[in-house]
Amino acid sequence: MKRSALALLSATACIMAGCHRSTDTTATNTNVTTGSVNASDAVTEPTNPALAAVSSSQAFVNAAAASDAFEVESSKLAADNSSSAAVKRFATQMIAAHTASTEKLKSVTSSLSARIAPDPTLDATQQAKLDELKAKKAADFDKAYVAEQIAAHEQALAKLKDYASGGDVAPLKQFAAGLTPKVAAHLNMAKALKP
Repeated sequence: MKRSALALLSATACIMAGCHRSTDTTATNTNVTTGSVNASDAVTEPTNPALAAVSSSQAFVNAAAASDAFEVESSKLAADNSSSAAVKRFATQMIAAHTASTEKLKSVTSSLSARIAPDPTLDATQQAKLDELKAKKAADFDKAYVAEQIAAHEQALAKLKDYASGGDVAPLKQFAAGLTPKVAAHLNMAKALKP
């Protein structure tokens, strides 16, 4: 009888330990989802590849949306502050192209099974550059605007190529690959501008 009770107690303890382990794993996954991982979770639990893929794809989508937002906002400034007809024409093209790019990005992301919503919030560097442009006028504005367009398109092109070759979500990889030649053309146009 004592052996039966001891065996039953041991089995119960093993089951409880297994249940506790499952609960820990669920809690860890929940913590990763909310972004609050403590050191012990990171050491004992492997990263969920699906969550990492969503995270890298979300980062790409946010960078693309913010890049478009920067292009549109800085180009709107060109309409008011530029003294060059060529710069104004280029800015008009950038507003149209990057507005279309944003719409395409929204269309692609809305069709994904794991919904990823673009966040067009500018990063601190983009906001600082936009603020600097707001303070400039005429020839000073043109020179700064063209320099920012070159830098922004180089950065966007690098991110698009990177995601097109190594991204995790096929429709987003296609979006990046399809947009790469357009951004390369914009970069060449910006480099050719003589304000």
